[in-house]
Amino acid sequence: MTGNMQRTDVLVIGWGLAGLVAASEALAAGRHVTLIDQEPRSNLGGQAWWSFGGLFFVDSPEQRRMGIRDSPDLARQDWFGTAGFDRAEDAWPRKWAEAYLEFAHREKRSWLRSKGVRFFPVVGWAERGGYGATGPGNSVPRFHIVWGTGPALVAAFQAELEQAEGEGRAVILPRRRVRELTVVEGSVTGAAGDVLAPSGAVRGTATSREIVGEFQMDAAATIVASGGIGGNHDLVRRRWPERLGPPPGTMVTGVPAYVDGAMLGVSETAGARLINGDRMWHYVEGVQNWSPIWPGHGIRILPGPSSLWLDATGRRLPVPLYPGFDTLGTLAHLRSTGHDHSWFVLSQKIIEKEFTLSGSEQNPDLTGKDISLLLRSRLGRGASGPVQAFLDRGDDFVVSPDLDGLIVKMRELPGGDALDSALVRAEVEGRDREVGNTFTKDAQIAMLRSARAYRGDRLVRTASPHRLLDPAAGPLIAVKLHILTRKSLGGIETDLSSRALGATGDPIPGLYAAGEASGFGGGGVHGYRALEGTFLGGCLFSGRSAGRAAAAAV
Repeated sequence: MTGNMQRTDVLVIGWGLAGLVAASEALAAGRHVTLIDQEPRSNLGGQAWWSFGGLFFVDSPEQRRMGIRDSPDLARQDWFGTAGFDRAEDAWPRKWAEAYLEFAHREKRSWLRSKGVRFFPVVGWAERGGYGATGPGNSVPRFHIVWGTGPALVAAFQAELEQAEGEGRAVILPRRRVRELTVVEGSVTGAAGDVLAPSGAVRGTATSREIVGEFQMDAAATIVASGGIGGNHDLVRRRWPERLGPPPGTMVTGVPAYVDGAMLGVSETAGARLINGDRMWHYVEGVQNWSPIWPGHGIRILPGPSSLWLDATGRRLPVPLYPGFDTLGTLAHLRSTGHDHSWFVLSQKIIEKEFTLSGSEQNPDLTGKDISLLLRSRLGRGASGPVQAFLDRGDDFVVSPDLDGLIVKMRELPGGDALDSALVRAEVEGRDREVGNTFTKDAQIAMLRSARAYRGDRLVRTASPHRLLDPAAGPLIAVKLHILTRKSLGGIETDLSSRALGATGDPIPGLYAAGEASGFGGGGVHGYRALEGTFLGGCLFSGRSAGRAAAAAV
């Protein structure tokens, strides 16, 4: 092995969106920046590159053009009603939440536009809640999609970093895996670790952990922006909270394998305080990717509100656990059923209007900024190309012209023997009786009619209510759904300058944290639940704070 000592003003560990933003801000302040990551350079941008590019804004021009009346007070009501802050450890997360809401209302959009980022004009309505006014969920649509999705957001900051690299003001070092943060007299002075073997692997694929050398980096300020734990199922299960029921025996993975949580332990060893490790965000609409990139690769369905949601036995989920309403409420309910999967039952008419798949690669129209393809895929007849590929090739999709045939195919899939055929039929037929009437006691049908009062839902997101068994709406489709790992909501406790805090609550000199590693700010800015569009936004806000504060301290 070989070793060497290098020196920089600001060391950023992790080149996901938070790391890129932190590096960009430190460079803007005139500091020399070194950015390191354990993966090959093909992975620059991290998880954000794979994202749908959803961002949370408050009272934006896009909202106002769609007739949405939003306000800081309403957003605060929704955020705090969703977060459910109730711990002494939530002191800094509460402050971060207040600061982030102000950012999302005022500077966030203009700041991004100054970097060339633009937004799709139709605002989405995610995490609709369905409870009382002060309960969890978004009262109004706030999900703004970046035009170009995740890659376009990454590119805005990557361009600044690579320009600085060309000018000699920044260094990008792939295949550096940090073993320890170096600490001298209580101050973090950099990092040391392994140099991994070079790799030509394409983005997202697993890479070797062969060690070919060692490195040591001396830095006046060190920023940990290494992400969460979603690629490490063992760690997810160890942290799984009792309030969500027993941890799943099987899950699909919504992030690459390198999202392993290793830097959280390294940071803790250096004195950083980890809080809210039992808070996490995993989806319940995961399907196995028919063309996987990383091990156990799952894709999340971003469903509209019409599909009939059944548990593994065929029983309909209770109010208000409808598609797109309450992610963690649905997760907790499904964990109580004793099964790791559930089902959507829907029609061809619904899948054509309502199914979108999460991820930049699953949305070539938005990612490629292709207006012609967008009009054909979102407004034309038939499912979009990526959705049709899952219908044709996905292991979790079954199609039939009639309900009897559909149930037979559902029962043929692994775990399908838990289905009660008579119960499935009763749920489908009962739902159809309700939708055929102007009046209804079925809350989901009432919500569908309400949703279509919003122009965005009526245009691209919610099918007109109809009977699932109407032959004109067919064929029938069932989708087996898996739990899909995604985000950590806890992490390194930080103050509003992104300074990592120690056990006494005092800042650790020289150490900062941003992004998912910091619970997206403060060690848990989302509390127990998130409002969607807030993960990328949390990386932006905490990365900006960390980069500015670290640069100012040098």
